[in-house]
Amino acid sequence: MKYNFDEVIDRSNNRSSKYDERKKVFGTDDVIPLWVADMDFKTAQPIIDACVKKAQEGIWGYTSRPASYFEAVQEWEEKHNGYKPDTALMSWTIGVVSAMASLIKLCSKPEDKVLFLTPVYAEFYDITENTGRTVVESEMVRQADGSWKVDMDDFAKKAKEAKIFLLCNPHNPLGKVWTPEELKEMVDICLANDVLVISDEIHSDLIFHGKHHTATITVDPSYKDKVVTCVSATKTFNLAGLQSATVIFPNKELKDTFDHYWFSMDIHRNNAFSSVAMEAAYRYGQEWLDQLLPYISANFDYVDDFCKKDIPQIKPNCPDATYLMWLDCRDLGMDDKELVDFFIHKAKLGLNAGYTFGYSLHGYMRLNVACPRATLEKAMKQLKDAVDGLKK
Repeated sequence: MKYNFDEVIDRSNNRSSKYDERKKVFGTDDVIPLWVADMDFKTAQPIIDACVKKAQEGIWGYTSRPASYFEAVQEWEEKHNGYKPDTALMSWTIGVVSAMASLIKLCSKPEDKVLFLTPVYAEFYDITENTGRTVVESEMVRQADGSWKVDMDDFAKKAKEAKIFLLCNPHNPLGKVWTPEELKEMVDICLANDVLVISDEIHSDLIFHGKHHTATITVDPSYKDKVVTCVSATKTFNLAGLQSATVIFPNKELKDTFDHYWFSMDIHRNNAFSSVAMEAAYRYGQEWLDQLLPYISANFDYVDDFCKKDIPQIKPNCPDATYLMWLDCRDLGMDDKELVDFFIHKAKLGLNAGYTFGYSLHGYMRLNVACPRATLEKAMKQLKDAVDGLKK
């Protein structure tokens, strides 16, 4: 079927954190929310149909998880990423971030060091610090062409201190699709220093510009015994509110430890709707995804072209993955507080502040383009008018 991503859907009564929490996050409801990473699009019709059918049953008791559930994950990974993970080494959890936080607790001790590349998804800081561990940043280096590169010498130095490496593959917020060579160099360094690699691959289906996702465990045959992989259909198909993810373990011992941790809190079942929605997504969502990707890619191009023509002071990267754009706003000459206030009160836009993705970064913002083009056009016009107003 043909999907209409131009449809503007009123989410004000949707119990959406993206919209309902504007006052809490930005101090005002009067902003276009382009921050938290969910989409303003309806999901694929087969997923909706599966949930409607489940709703009409009218009985939503404790939910079992059939073998077909993890088999759907396995088949998706085999089709899209070229490997066939063992379903016996898969565990369900409520989310990728929750899984990583649990693994930090289970595989390290308080004050142990957790390494990641910055800028990075802000929750990497939160789950490290909130579990009493110590953040170790390896700062990526911005190249003249606007791309970002790992400082491998610095990474190797920091890995000697760390117990765990949280890898964002592909990378959020930079939208970087790692090459097999980059992945191998980083993972080899970690393994040489007995550092556990946890690969967050939640954005792995959202790839553009002819690039291809490389699952970390596929780079070298030995990695299947040493890398933990976290995946989910929630980001791909806009299902984050259903809270479901899959952790693929390198061995049964670590899986059992993880499962025991969640069982001890009696959290080990999908809810009645996530069970059917996730399986429907993996089995029947491809048509929707095939139409979504070019739409988001065109939104990237729109923002990039608009800034070059009308707001040259703001330089967006055109990412190869995710639906998030990293905006270099340093030419506006503002400090972080001034920049955030400018976007909220002058441009009336709710974006993520760049400094939350890297403590040493200043002058950046993150923009979510997973919205209808009309919403994006309105947002960019407001941003242009606000920047133009600085000249007066």
